[in-house]
Amino acid sequence: MVKLNKVFIGFSIVFMLLNQAVVAQDAVADNMLLFQRSYGGWPKHFHEKAINYKHTFSDAEKAVIASNIDKNDATIDNGATTKEIWFLAKMYKQYHNTKYLTAVENGVRYLLKAQNKNGGWPQYFPDASLYRSEITYNDNAMINVLKVLQDVTLKRNDLDIVDASLLAPSKAAIEKGIDCILKTQVRVKGKLTVWCAQYNATSLKPAKARAFELIALSGSESVGIVEFLMQQSNPSQAIKEAVNNAVAWFNASKIVGYNFVDTPAPGTPKGKDRILVRDTTSTIWARFYDIETNEPFFSGRDSQKKKDVKDIEYERRNGYAWYGTWPAQLLAKKYPSWVSKNQ
Repeated sequence: MVKLNKVFIGFSIVFMLLNQAVVAQDAVADNMLLFQRSYGGWPKHFHEKAINYKHTFSDAEKAVIASNIDKNDATIDNGATTKEIWFLAKMYKQYHNTKYLTAVENGVRYLLKAQNKNGGWPQYFPDASLYRSEITYNDNAMINVLKVLQDVTLKRNDLDIVDASLLAPSKAAIEKGIDCILKTQVRVKGKLTVWCAQYNATSLKPAKARAFELIALSGSESVGIVEFLMQQSNPSQAIKEAVNNAVAWFNASKIVGYNFVDTPAPGTPKGKDRILVRDTTSTIWARFYDIETNEPFFSGRDSQKKKDVKDIEYERRNGYAWYGTWPAQLLAKKYPSWVSKNQ
């Protein structure tokens, strides 16, 4: 009887440990595993909507997801692939689930494979249709990739877990990426300014993306680029010139005394509208500036440039970040601190 009790207790302990191993997972991380494509990257949509990793997927939905494992839709747009890598690395450290680690390493390999020979990253890979092949700074897509790879090389933000064989390729990819950044900084009348949101993958010339995203200097994406360059240790003279000239452009292009705000608009789809108003306490920047004139401009789905945001259709006026304070912290704190250390 004593032996039977010991056997029963032993089985109970094993069952308890196995049960804990099953429970000790993260539902969001497990959902991320479902969506990772066979070649390592992640898509951003499921049934044409942004993937909600907190959703409890039915067996039928899981079957559809599994059938898409080879689908040609992995991207770095809207944080896709990079956010999954960071999150799964964190969850691996918490749960030690080797599936999480494998997904992270395959994700990093995907990013390395997706890089162009000239150092840039396309918005999608391997899909090269439409504007998906363009080098994409828009919404910090390429900068997020570089941050992941820098975390790998510096063994930080939980990415010290990846296989050591990925360190050297990641370092080389960063060097090529920085070279691409320096080559794509727009020069106007001989003077360096900032960056456009997209570039042709072959010529490295500024390119148009969606209908309302025309070729323009970006008051938003350029901030992330500058901040990444400032994170480099022992910056080269070329990096210093790139940063200093970009900051000079931010200072010259700020719009003082105005703000872009919501205002009640009964009868409209959202019951409100976004308008530019005078505000003596506010300093903002436009999302897009004409390369030649440096004047802010706006465009709707007809791809026509407008000088006033009120002249584009309601849906686009209220569905896009046309103005913002993106460079504010850079100019007030980050740049002065960087200058004191690197000039």
